Amino acid sequence: MDPILSTEDKQTTAAEGSEQKPNSNRPRRRRRSRKPRDGGGQQGSWTPVMFKVPVVEGKRRFHDFGLPDVLMHAIADLGFEYCTPIQAATIPHALQGRDLIGKAQTGTGKTAAFLMGIMTDLLDYPLTADEERKKGEPRALIIAPTRELALQIAADAEGLGKYSDLSVVSLVGGMDYEKQRKALAAKPVDILVATPGRLIDFVRSKEVDLYHVEVLVLDEADRMLSMGFIPDVRTIIRQTPRKGADRQTLLYSATFTEEVMRLAEQWTLDPVTIEIESEHKTTDNVAQKVFLVSSSEKYQLLRNYLRINGIERAIVFGNRRHETRALAERLSKDGIKAALMSGEIPQNKRLKTLEDFRNGKIEVLVATDVAGRGIHIDGVTHVINYQLPEDADDYVHRIGRTGRAGQTGTSICFACEDDSFLIPEIERETGVKLECIHPEAALVKPLGEAEIAAGNDMAAVPASESVETVTEAVAVAASDEVLAVVEAKAETAETAVEPEQKGVAEQSVVTESVSELPEGSNDAQDDGAVSVLIAQSDDAPVAVATAEPDEPVQAVVEKQVESAAEADAVKDVAVVEAAGADLAEQAEQAEQAEQAEQAEQAEQAEQAEQAEQAEQAEQAEPKTEQRDER
Repeated sequence: MDPILSTEDKQTTAAEGSEQKPNSNRPRRRRRSRKPRDGGGQQGSWTPVMFKVPVVEGKRRFHDFGLPDVLMHAIADLGFEYCTPIQAATIPHALQGRDLIGKAQTGTGKTAAFLMGIMTDLLDYPLTADEERKKGEPRALIIAPTRELALQIAADAEGLGKYSDLSVVSLVGGMDYEKQRKALAAKPVDILVATPGRLIDFVRSKEVDLYHVEVLVLDEADRMLSMGFIPDVRTIIRQTPRKGADRQTLLYSATFTEEVMRLAEQWTLDPVTIEIESEHKTTDNVAQKVFLVSSSEKYQLLRNYLRINGIERAIVFGNRRHETRALAERLSKDGIKAALMSGEIPQNKRLKTLEDFRNGKIEVLVATDVAGRGIHIDGVTHVINYQLPEDADDYVHRIGRTGRAGQTGTSICFACEDDSFLIPEIERETGVKLECIHPEAALVKPLGEAEIAAGNDMAAVPASESVETVTEAVAVAASDEVLAVVEAKAETAETAVEPEQKGVAEQSVVTESVSELPEGSNDAQDDGAVSVLIAQSDDAPVAVATAEPDEPVQAVVEKQVESAAEADAVKDVAVVEAAGADLAEQAEQAEQAEQAEQAEQAEQAEQAEQAEQAEQAEQAEPKTEQRDER
């Protein structure tokens, strides 16, 4: 077996014909030997002048790089005004054709940085008419360690290249091989994004030829190293042109370990080294805190925290597949739009789940560390560590899912007696002293107590408020725009909220009804009955109960539950939708209560019948004695 350095050494020092490369009888295209395109790839009437971004001291605009107009048009559509630090530092060197080693955490904008460099190079130096172009011969190759990351890079490339004629193809494992083969065969590919294993399959079948790759990007090299992909990557790189004049190489890693730097030395030539790292390994844009709870309180805390704070895009991390599966199922049962992301989920379903999460159809992703690292979605507001990671480095990767590209985020850890000992190691790894606090009592109330709108504990209103009567509840709901009760005269209740409207948690339905009330005013209720909106499951219609203004909320809820159960019209009657309303559990409890009541009534009826029979027997006994005496 050759030593580790021999792979690239042979490629670098040997004559070009000494290695049997694919199609080695064809002349290799030399990078940047062609005439630059006039106008930088300009198409149409759009010009960068239309994208006005003021000059700000200390910030770098994309206008300052002289990027092709078609690329600037896409950048304008994406709303990218100023560069992130990694973009400002790396793009100039990439445009000069230099090899580069970049150190940056995920979410810093490095993907856009290397894509802009690649696209500018391909657009400014197009192939000439006499240069042979075959299908399956990419001009740029991007290698990523995971399917999700590769697909995200490909999607970003499509977005940045939408006004150009550059073609993008992704080859990843776990997806339909035939579809990928057809995509390769459809037309020549400019940018190929791939995972190592699937790419090798296509290279061995001779459906991909890497002999003319002009730009090579190795993303998350440290992860490829830890996941054991380096032998595959070496095999791939042997199929590409020599480093230097024939191939530009960009290597990115979250860490610069000795192993990563040794690989960088093999695969790059005179590289520029860029390190973008804050004082801490975790981004300053993420607020971090630890809730100290018992293991039995974790779920109540999670569920109530999600609901009370109205969180719409969060990732919850667990350590084991079976634990994350159970957690996702329980959240879904409790009316939270949650989905599981783990290695056991089929790839097509994982992609659909990520798309639904991106579009807001799913609010909470429950993920394992391996699957979670492939989640590259902007706008994630919260990362919740339901269980502290056993490896402190995983903590860094977890919270890297939020606070991306300059946005702010929040990281919450639930630390209990089983894992709180891991906190010091996380603090050493990140260089951050974590704030450890006990959650408010309202956040750890048992199931049911946190959301039942009853008496002085109406969870649909802020914790600082307390209501006892319908009038007070309506006033609070009007001022806070919280789904609690909807004011309406009894005779107009059906028009206020149509029975066929489903999913009463939709803000459009709630706000439209509640906002009609004058803020803080009770006058609307003084002259008659009001209607209380009782929250239902998504599959059940809205129920509106009529009540007197001074009637206790609890009495209204109980009356509605009882009447609905009797009519069997609404199976999942719960209570006022609140922060974390547990509709399914309440429905089950109502059904169990009804069954218990029916059983009790049957038992009472049986006892009454037995008593009646005993009484009749007792009455008959004296008559028998009288006959005997006669």
